[in-house]
Amino acid sequence: MNDRLDMTVTRTVHDALRRELPHLAHAAAHRCSVCRADPRETVGWHLLVTALVIHQGAEEEALWPPLRRALAGRPLDLARVEAIEVEHCALTALVDSIAGAPADPDDGPGSLLDLITSFVTGLERHLDHEESAVLPLVQAFLSQDQWDDFTRVHARRIAPASPLLLPWLLDEADERTVTAVLSGLLPRSAWHGFTHRWRPAYAELDVWDSRGEACALLG
Repeated sequence: MNDRLDMTVTRTVHDALRRELPHLAHAAAHRCSVCRADPRETVGWHLLVTALVIHQGAEEEALWPPLRRALAGRPLDLARVEAIEVEHCALTALVDSIAGAPADPDDGPGSLLDLITSFVTGLERHLDHEESAVLPLVQAFLSQDQWDDFTRVHARRIAPASPLLLPWLLDEADERTVTAVLSGLLPRSAWHGFTHRWRPAYAELDVWDSRGEACALLG
């Protein structure tokens, strides 16, 4: 795809979120009712939620407002953006409900398993919807300066979590994508740290191992 605006970072975030959803679904479905293993106590869950909150927050701060202005007088296109914003709210509510759900083996309506299943399905559909309905509008109507501003906001929000979030984000990415994402999110002076410290440390983790102490790495 020959995008006018380089959306490598956004598409990489979407790919990373999709990559982790089957792991989350498996962790939820196979949790052990005896040892009380809980997918919410994994590094994988915390990284997935952190990436989602950062990404959606950057969109809400620096992408949707200029896009809505650019789409003034185009009610059908504005409705597409508003639908995505409604989905953001629904996903946030699901994350909050998951955080507050009791850690029991029940799999009925409103249970942890039920909520996580709804989250997995909802996030998959949301990513597909955003890519098909709204990212083409961004390509068509936003200026390079507006897109660059969104990229800066995205990078600023990611920065505090970079040592763990960037290796997670780029897990399984090819080197071309790694270079493009680092160029968009990280000062060149920090690339050595990514290659020689952050990435090797991340490689040692089992991010879906439900040992709660592993989540201290996110602190």
